[in-house]
Amino acid sequence: MSDTAERNEQAEPDEPEERRNERRRERRVAALRDARRVLARPGFMTSLRERIALLDGAGELYDLDEPSDMYGNGVVTALEERTAALLGTEAAAFFPTGTMAQQVALRCWAGRTGNPVVALHGLGHPERHERSAFSRVGGLRPVRLTDAPRQPTADEVRGFEEPFGALMLELPLREAGYLLPTWEELTEAVEAARERDAVVHFDGARLWECTTHFDRPLAEISGLADSVYVSFYKSLQGYGGAALAGPRTLVEEAKAWRHRYGGQVFQQFPTALSALVGLERELPRLPAYVAHARVVAAALREGLAEAGLPWARVHPEVPHTHEFQVWLPCDAEVAGETALRQAEETGTMLFSHPWDPAGPGVALTEVSVGEAGLGWTTDEVRAAVADFAARVQG
Repeated sequence: MSDTAERNEQAEPDEPEERRNERRRERRVAALRDARRVLARPGFMTSLRERIALLDGAGELYDLDEPSDMYGNGVVTALEERTAALLGTEAAAFFPTGTMAQQVALRCWAGRTGNPVVALHGLGHPERHERSAFSRVGGLRPVRLTDAPRQPTADEVRGFEEPFGALMLELPLREAGYLLPTWEELTEAVEAARERDAVVHFDGARLWECTTHFDRPLAEISGLADSVYVSFYKSLQGYGGAALAGPRTLVEEAKAWRHRYGGQVFQQFPTALSALVGLERELPRLPAYVAHARVVAAALREGLAEAGLPWARVHPEVPHTHEFQVWLPCDAEVAGETALRQAEETGTMLFSHPWDPAGPGVALTEVSVGEAGLGWTTDEVRAAVADFAARVQG
C-alpha cells in the first residue's frame, strides 16, 4: 500500500466534509503525479518545475532577446496576431481570463445592437460558473434558450419569446458531455439568429479540438460567428489566458474595456509564451487525441458491459472531442474512492477527474485523453475497467 493510501486509512470518521474533499483532492493530485499510466496528465496538476519547463525551446517561437512586454505589447501582440490568423479574424485581444473576455465582448455588442439581452444555454459556463457576472457586472441580461443537455436548436433560437441582441453558443457544451451540434445544426442556429438581427458569439474555450467533429478548419468554424473567445490553457496546456477574436473595431473597443476591467496587466510574457508554445506544439496533436478518445470510449463501453454494471454509460457514445462523460450506477463517494485506490495500489489511473453525484445512486465523471493516453490499447483499457468494476462491486 502506498504512503498516500496509508494516510487515507487513518482518516477520522467524523472528518468535516470540506476537509474530506480537500484531502481527496490532494490524494488525486498525488496519485496522478505518481501513476505510471494515465489517459491524460493535465499541465496544471504537475509540479512548478515541470510547468516552468514548458517554456524550454520557446526561443524558437519568439525572439527572447526582444524587450519584454509592457501593458500588452511585444510578445502579447505577437500572440494576438497568431490567434487572429488561426481563427481567420481581423484582430484578437489577449485577456487574462475568459470570464472577462466574454463579458467585454457581449457588452460591446450590446452597445452596438442596443439590446443587452444575451440568449444562451442554461448549462453554459456563464450560468453555471461565473456567479451571475453577466448581470451583476456586465450590465447584461442572460436568458436561457433551454436547459436540456444538448445544444440549442434553430427552432428554439427562431421561436424564443423575446428579442435578444446576441446569441451565445458554447462549443463544445461541457456540462452536457462536451457536446457539439452537427455542422448543419450549427449553421441553422446561426442563420436563425441572423433572421432576428442578433449577433452571434462563440464561447470557444475548447474550440481548438472541434475541427475533427465538424471536419472543417478553425477559420471556417469561427467564421460563422461575429466574435469568438478561445482559451489558451484548457486544451493547449498554457499557463492561463484567453483571447477575443473578431472585427478590428470590436477588438479595439474590447481593449479599452479590458483596461477598465483591470485586465491591462503590466507584464504577461510567461503566459503569452506558454500560449505560443501550446499553439505550436499541442494544437497539431488535438486531432490525434480526439481519434484516440473514440477508441478509449468504445473500450470503456465494452469493459463496463462485460463487468455487468447495469446502466453504465459513456456519453456521448462516440466522443465529439477528446473529452467525454462516464456515468455509473453507484454512489459518487464509492466511485471516487475506488478510482483513487486503483491508482494508488496499481499505478494505473483510469479515472483522474472527480466523481460527482448525478442523482440518487448515480455517479458522473469526465474522461480526457491526451498525449499520455495515446499508448493505451483497447485491451489495456478493458483490463483497467474490469479491475475498477470489480473494486466497485466488491
